[in-house]
Formats: sequence, C-alpha cells, structure tokens
Amino acid sequence: MTTPAPAVRRKRPARPQFASSVLLLEAVLVLFATLTAYGLATAKQTEFSAGTAWLVGGALMVLLAVLSRTVTRPGGYVAGSVAQALVLAAGVVMPMMAVVGAVFVIMWVVALRLGGRIDRERAEWDAAHPGQVSA
Repeated sequence: MTTPAPAVRRKRPARPQFASSVLLLEAVLVLFATLTAYGLATAKQTEFSAGTAWLVGGALMVLLAVLSRTVTRPGGYVAGSVAQALVLAAGVVMPMMAVVGAVFVIMWVVALRLGGRIDRERAEWDAAHPGQVSA
C-alpha cells in the first residue's frame, strides 16, 4: 500500500510578512514614544499637553496596527510608506524620534526589497520543481 504524496502547501509570501512585522514593531515603538511625550508634557517640558500627546500617539499607533493587517491590499505598501513619513515627522516634536524613525524607514525598505527577492526566488524554485514541497 502506497502512502499518498504530501499536499503541496504554498508558503505565505515573505514581503507582506516582513512589512507587517515592521509596522507592528513600529506601533509598539510609538507606544513608548507616546509615554515619553506624556511624561514630558506632564512635567511641563513641552509645548503640547498630555492629552495631545495621547491623541496623536494613539492615532499613530492605531494607524500602524491597522496598516500592518492591510499591507496585502492595493495601496497597502504605499500607505505603509506614508506612515513611515508620519513617524519621521514626529521627530519635529521629539528629536530622538527622528533617529528611531530613520531606523524604521531603513527596516521598511529592507523588508520590502528582501521580502520581494525571497518571493521571487521561491517562485523560481516552484517553477523549476513543479509539485515538490520546498524546504
């Protein structure tokens, strides 16, 4: 009696996985930046109020979290890139956010390029080895 061949299961694309991970990590970063901005506002070290810090930071956190789930939809990568610009813009208010935002912009670009390359290589391998399960 022969055992049936394992079903060929396609792997999830790497590009959306990487992009989603970057956006979720960035949402966590924005949470900590919001806590810092709140502390500075409470100590009267900034020009904005504590409520403003939570409103802007909370909106950016929610935006990043929602975008992390929608990168596969049309315009998802463009919206993620716009969100990167918003995080960089937070550097105007909190200068350290410009540095951290720049690091995440680099991670975003790497995620898009490396994820795209991995997906292309998987597609090439699948085309060269039809019906086989890649490791």
